[in-house]
Amino acid sequence: MLLELARYLAHDIRGFNVFNYITLRAVMATLTALMISFMVGPKMIRKLTEYKVGQSVRDDGPQTHLIKAGTPTMGGALILVAIAVATLLWGDLHNKYIWVVLVTTLGFGAVGWVDDYRKVVYKNPKGLSAKAKYFWQSLIGLGVAIFLLQTATTPAETTLIVPFFKHLVLPLGAVGFVVLTYLVIVGSSNAVNLTDGLDGLAIMPTVMVGSALGLFAYVAGHLYFSKYLGIPYVAGSGELLVFCAAMTGAGLGFLWFNAYPAEVFMGDVGALALGAALGVVAVIVRQEIVLFIMGGVFVVETFSVALQVLYFKYTKAKTGTGKRIFLMAPLHHHFEQKGWKETQVVVRFWIITMMLVLVGLSTLKLR
Repeated sequence: MLLELARYLAHDIRGFNVFNYITLRAVMATLTALMISFMVGPKMIRKLTEYKVGQSVRDDGPQTHLIKAGTPTMGGALILVAIAVATLLWGDLHNKYIWVVLVTTLGFGAVGWVDDYRKVVYKNPKGLSAKAKYFWQSLIGLGVAIFLLQTATTPAETTLIVPFFKHLVLPLGAVGFVVLTYLVIVGSSNAVNLTDGLDGLAIMPTVMVGSALGLFAYVAGHLYFSKYLGIPYVAGSGELLVFCAAMTGAGLGFLWFNAYPAEVFMGDVGALALGAALGVVAVIVRQEIVLFIMGGVFVVETFSVALQVLYFKYTKAKTGTGKRIFLMAPLHHHFEQKGWKETQVVVRFWIITMMLVLVGLSTLKLR
């Protein structure tokens, strides 16, 4: 929106041409999203508290979390508003990828909003049924996958890039691309949602991974940089740096209120949306495996739940008594049960994510 205005004014005042630089607009998107969070956050928390939009705590969760009951939730709506406004203000609205990531993010956010609404209004900690949630996630994920397939202009946009190997590229074909895209988007959405169980645990890794993906997007959208670094050139993908920057600013702004002890929780409206956003950006810039590496905390958290459930069912079928691998799943609860303080779990998971993001970024050159 502001880019169009700047281009119009540049006909008379050449200085406005500076806004054609994606990097400048990315900085402005970060600051805009951050300021929106700071300005709207306190008012939103007061309103949520006034309307008694409080978090329901599961009875089978850690006993230390019972004191969190009633803390305002659905704060992820603040993140989505900040991202959307900042992206629309500073992004190139003629770029298809901007609309793809916005629609995906807001679509998954809508699913999460319904889930949170049922938890708050009907006081049901389980919220939207698993089948209904999965159906709507699948519908959006498949729609995005088919759209990206049909609008792909080069074979490189539908191949799987294996990091650390310069010439190892796997053709996926139409079906393979759709399936992989679907799994990445829906999988990353649910992975972030499972991780969002402690104050600040999910949002900071999301910020770090999103920022790194923004760098990948900038390189992939630059003809010379992508050629020099040996990664696929995806025309127009550089504009996603603006979106990722907005996500970074919105995430940091939310963390201001979500840091321990949290004044507001993200809720599914934020977690599902942010996870899907990371997934769709990774697909567009052809860095699905790198996302798997950088989002290692999300991956391990998800696998801890899957392993816990499968092992419990297996041992129950074999012996009549279900057994558990972890003291509690997801994994962050296991460490809480081991005696770690909540802040220790959160910060240590942040440190692990930082290391994994650096490994992911190293794939830009180590090939």
